Amino acid sequence: MTRRLKILVTGASGLVGAEVTARLAAAGHEVTAVVHRQQTLVRNDGTPLDPATVRCLPADVTRPRLGLTEAGYAELAGGGIDRIVHCAAITDFGRPEEDYRTVNVDGTAHLIELARAGGAGLVHVGTAYVCGERDGLIRETELDQGQRLANGYEASKLRAETLVHKARADGVRAAVVRPSIVVGDEHTGVVRDYKNIYVILKLTTEGKVRSVPGLYEARLDLVPVDYVADVITRVTERFDEAEGRTFHAAGAPLTLRDFSDVMAEYPSFHVPRFVPPTSFDAQRLPTRERRYYERIVSLYESYFRRRMTFDASHTAALGVRATPADGPDFLRKLINHCLESGYLGAPPAGTGPAADDANGAGR
Repeated sequence: MTRRLKILVTGASGLVGAEVTARLAAAGHEVTAVVHRQQTLVRNDGTPLDPATVRCLPADVTRPRLGLTEAGYAELAGGGIDRIVHCAAITDFGRPEEDYRTVNVDGTAHLIELARAGGAGLVHVGTAYVCGERDGLIRETELDQGQRLANGYEASKLRAETLVHKARADGVRAAVVRPSIVVGDEHTGVVRDYKNIYVILKLTTEGKVRSVPGLYEARLDLVPVDYVADVITRVTERFDEAEGRTFHAAGAPLTLRDFSDVMAEYPSFHVPRFVPPTSFDAQRLPTRERRYYERIVSLYESYFRRRMTFDASHTAALGVRATPADGPDFLRKLINHCLESGYLGAPPAGTGPAADDANGAGR
């Protein structure tokens, strides 16, 4: 086994953070989970983490010294931790710029300072979409290429990762993990939080949105949450090898044509029509559909015209297992779980009521 580490995990109650926390605790590490509003740690499959295996620390990454008392911060900064795994972030789209700045940017700055003060290794969890609207092969070694960013979320994550790179040049030991679009479990399709692509899936399959601006050859990279947690855990445990590098946690990319073909396999689904962005006119949509477009779909439309592939050479070299090879088959698993849970369509007999209408956005 890897030597026992003292590890601080931020965002530990989130979808990715809870899975990372569970893996690190199961491996025998001494894990302190930073919690804010949600102080109960629940895994993706709904299983609560055993409180005896994880110490929960109420704190706030948006505040200097994490909002801790002087003594509490001194305990962490005085060599009380070996690694910081920084998962905390606002991943919803369409939020005010101030939210992204205080959590994603300032929060990262505060964790960098803690790593600097205590000499801990920092594992920063960013996003593969710091690449913005670039097409082609996106390398792990690239960051600011003058790319156009689609939204405040991407811009804040680019700023945060830039801070990490600058701190690294100044002596802070750090590695970066960039997940793509995080979705359900690789084998079961189970997901705890229906966000981001799930919102669009619900609106389109229910026929509430029938036309979407997009290119059939555009690629969406869906990555299982369990795989992302495996990558972050591996980088944390093998930090001496990972330090100074960036790791893409990417999945099996699907084209919009793949999405369309898979959705057509389900008789109860409406299959959206992807319209070239140059021909799309939201004002010509029916009133109800236009409202859905303006409130939700418009937040995601740039993802339906991007044609990139994420290089994952560093991740492979670290010995992380492969992602699902068959993108359409993985998509079917995700959809089948949504049907079984009642999120999409009427639930099968014996299950609970259908989920509420899509009302949010985010990763």
